[in-house]
Amino acid sequence: MKQDPESPQKTTRRREVQQDRQAVGGDLVAGLVVFLIALPLCLGIALASGTPLVSGLVSGIIGGVVVGLLSGSSTSVSGPAAGLTAVVAAQVEGLGSFDAFLLAVVIAGAMQIALGLLKAGVLSSFFPTSVIQGLLAAIGMILILKQVPHLLGHDTDPEGEMSFSQPDHENTFSEILRLFNGEIHPGAVVVGVAALLVLVVWDRFSLCRRLAVPAPLLAVLLGCALKVVMDYMGGIWLIESTHLVQVPSAGSVGALRLLLQHPDWSRVLDPAVWGVGLTVCIVASLETLLNLEAIDKLDPRRRVSPPNRELIAQGTGNILCGLLGGLPITSVIVRSSVNIQAGAASRLSAVFHGVLLAACVILIPEWLNQIPLSALAAILLHTGMKLFNPGLMRRMYADGLYQFAPFVGTLLSIVLTDLLTGVACGLAISITFILMSNMQRPVAVIKEQRFGEEITHVQLANQVSFLNRGSLQRLLDATPSGAHLAFDATATNFIDPDIVAMLRDFQQTTGPARDIRVSTVGFREYSGLANQILYTQYSTQELQQRLSPDEIMQVLLAGNARFRAGQQLVRDLHRQMGETAAGQHPLAIILGCIDSRAPAEIVFDVGLGEVFSTRIAGNVVRSKVLGSLEYACAVAGARVILVMGHTRCGAVSTAVGLAVHGRHSCSDVGCQHLDIVIEDIQQNVSASELSGWTHWSEVRRQQFVDDVARRNTIQSAQRIYEGSSTLRNLADTGRILIVAALYNLENGSIEILHRQGIV
Repeated sequence: MKQDPESPQKTTRRREVQQDRQAVGGDLVAGLVVFLIALPLCLGIALASGTPLVSGLVSGIIGGVVVGLLSGSSTSVSGPAAGLTAVVAAQVEGLGSFDAFLLAVVIAGAMQIALGLLKAGVLSSFFPTSVIQGLLAAIGMILILKQVPHLLGHDTDPEGEMSFSQPDHENTFSEILRLFNGEIHPGAVVVGVAALLVLVVWDRFSLCRRLAVPAPLLAVLLGCALKVVMDYMGGIWLIESTHLVQVPSAGSVGALRLLLQHPDWSRVLDPAVWGVGLTVCIVASLETLLNLEAIDKLDPRRRVSPPNRELIAQGTGNILCGLLGGLPITSVIVRSSVNIQAGAASRLSAVFHGVLLAACVILIPEWLNQIPLSALAAILLHTGMKLFNPGLMRRMYADGLYQFAPFVGTLLSIVLTDLLTGVACGLAISITFILMSNMQRPVAVIKEQRFGEEITHVQLANQVSFLNRGSLQRLLDATPSGAHLAFDATATNFIDPDIVAMLRDFQQTTGPARDIRVSTVGFREYSGLANQILYTQYSTQELQQRLSPDEIMQVLLAGNARFRAGQQLVRDLHRQMGETAAGQHPLAIILGCIDSRAPAEIVFDVGLGEVFSTRIAGNVVRSKVLGSLEYACAVAGARVILVMGHTRCGAVSTAVGLAVHGRHSCSDVGCQHLDIVIEDIQQNVSASELSGWTHWSEVRRQQFVDDVARRNTIQSAQRIYEGSSTLRNLADTGRILIVAALYNLENGSIEILHRQGIV
């Protein structure tokens, strides 16, 4: 019996269900891998903090299940943080008991919830990318340095201890140097190296990556199998319990409950407890925001985690940790990195890892205690190799010193101290570079030939602080006598009172004494510095009559030079609009093409009321165009007619393309009135020039089109002179100048082709 074909909707839904199942499977596998890594880390951090081992497990469970459910991050995994070990150890000792510290953790959690509700997560936006990249690279380097001893069976430093100065009075480097004294376990080396080889090979071959079994899980299983072999061999190969995961066995849920400690509520009014709570809140919140920002950069889907929601989730988790005898928790970059690399797609993996911690610690602690630490060290070492790699160093170096210096500073500082100290150093380096840059270039200095006078425009930055005083003073001291300085604060939102006082003194006293004119533009009333404009901002009748056509051309070409240099003047167009509303006295009229890439006002950097602008396809000259030109010059007083053609002109290209086929009409494309434009342009093309067109290269064809554009522009200028006796008389008597010019679309330059008139 023939079946009906499946509808597209059903097919799409079936595919989505299949993808969801695959995602769930990937999350469960990733959760299992993170669980294997998190287990010794929770125990090691508790050991390094000088607190009961069960406190680390409690934090891991709450960080996985509770925070995982409440967090808005898809990849972050929370738990006891290595960066808090020194803080916890010091504060427990300072308060005199772990129970009092648990009360401080509850207080810290409540403060974190308050920070989340107050939207304090916005602080994460203030960490530069270079610092975050340095953080990631530093964690990678620390993982490599810290896991090498564990990989080789030297397990005196607790797993999960990440600070430079260790509880055993060694440091990261001295711990590695002890390996040369023979403190290497052969059995652990075999397990660790074999596990690392599996991870590296798995990454190299696509066939391995397509298998359902994740490499980290296979590495752990291989490690357990090799451990059995090492035990059978005995002797120096035997892997003792000190080189294995050591989960405390409670025997039952009831027995585990007896191990839990609770807050000492009798000290709820103790200022010392509240002080510790505030300290834990600040440190844990900063670490969470930093780690969250870094984890989002590792996420293949580049999802953005909501920081305020994360603070609320972490605060809730810390309240529970304090109530149930756990260590303070944060988002943890090591577990999160492993989570991402294991293929996690959602927060299900974090929740599942917490469930596994709770279930396995209660049900099968003996099984977990058969896992070699060197196998887990191989996974963390491999993760570190991915976070810290030469490619990242090259990319940051290529971004320039302003990015590379904070990156390296953050990296080295974290490796040699701790996470928060390192980030603070990176931020300090970034701020130093910002201040240096600000002090060196607090303003944009643009020189303008303005209607026969040179004006130095000093455009102030958005924020002008006391740090800019020195550089501005140097600028004032270097200004020669007879100059005209125009300070423009149009784009400035804040200006320091010291700067205002300095500019006011220069404007009123120092400048006049040195024959320096000082204009001030755009200063707000609250700044305390009145606006004083000593130059003409727009064209007036007096200027129009005073300036010669050649001087006006110099003004236009100077504006084009500013345009090419990206130094266009900041104009108060609203003010110009008001000043020119009563009348206009433009200096020139520009006849350009309608091409959207050649706006005359922008190309010549002019303001309102300074030029007329007439645009027609191909800048051809007809009777109506001549009428506009006559009005501009004979009636309104403009002194220059500038015909501006341009390279890569569409109208010229069309005319040449039709000429190649011996045609003069565009009627076949539905244009009824374009023929007159095409015919004018084609007068500059001869049939003999087009011989062999089909064999020309594209470069040669474009060069020919641009050459025709030049001829057409000159022809238009000549038609203006010959077609209007009014304009011809004005040109012959030197009252106007007719100029043909070509604008280059690629570099913005103006090429003068022809001048008609007395200069």
